[in-house]
Amino acid sequence: MRETVEGPAILPGYPYRLRLASESPLFLQGAQFYAQVRQSTSAGEILAEIASQSGGFARLSDTEIELVLSAAQTAVLPLGHVVLDLIRTDLNPPQHLGIFLELPVLQPVTRSSAS
Repeated sequence: MRETVEGPAILPGYPYRLRLASESPLFLQGAQFYAQVRQSTSAGEILAEIASQSGGFARLSDTEIELVLSAAQTAVLPLGHVVLDLIRTDLNPPQHLGIFLELPVLQPVTRSSAS
């Protein structure tokens, strides 16, 4: 079953964190996760990559994980919205977890003078 969830807004140039929770134990100890951020599901360009190995996912428990984007990653995101889904990569073959996110990207009011 595919369920798309809209999350809180990303502000370009600022770090972003989003806690994801599951009713079942999807985020087991030692599991590795990966996601590609794109402007739409059909977009060819990958705007950002998120991976457990690089600190992009922080496991909180068997049912909770935190998605982490750095300020540098959010700085390149276009205003509007971005999409991503979540893959578990430590399994062979990798397993799609059926988690789809659509996140709004809004221009912050307070930003550096270089923006």
